[in-house]
Amino acid sequence: MAVSKKIINYLEKNGYKYELIEHRTTFTAWDTSQTTQKHQKKVSPSEIAKALVVKADNTHFLSLIPANKMLDKKKLLKQINANRKKLKEKLFKKLDLAKEAWMKKNIPGKIGAVPPFRELLEYDIFIDNLLAKQKNIYVGSGEYEYSVKLPVKQYLKNEKPLRGSFGAKRT
Repeated sequence: MAVSKKIINYLEKNGYKYELIEHRTTFTAWDTSQTTQKHQKKVSPSEIAKALVVKADNTHFLSLIPANKMLDKKKLLKQINANRKKLKEKLFKKLDLAKEAWMKKNIPGKIGAVPPFRELLEYDIFIDNLLAKQKNIYVGSGEYEYSVKLPVKQYLKNEKPLRGSFGAKRT
């Protein structure tokens, strides 16, 4: 199945210089990184964005970390609360991954291929500093067979994600 017109229209409307990357069906960012390396020259797992929908108390967020990292929920919660403190908002007590059933109803695209675009999600986005330092990133397209290659500078400018360090070493 091709990438939805909604995603393509969003990318074009926002002036993204993007490239659709077709690859074998993958369900995780790590698998995508391994597959993409075979088809693209010098693609590092640190350029593949793992998009994780998280729930802090009753509020949802999207976090982006490199495919070769795991989410450190304590660090992300600390980052979210630091931002909330600046805004003089109530701090969150607990953070966990969003439930799959909730995601199926509320997130565009397929689970595991979340397109990380603020306007489509309507959630704040947090990006790990390691991803933000890349030249290009590969993000979910909403489909398991495609990724979207984007210039990081353009993504940061358009989506205005909040930056922090919350990726942990894979074990």
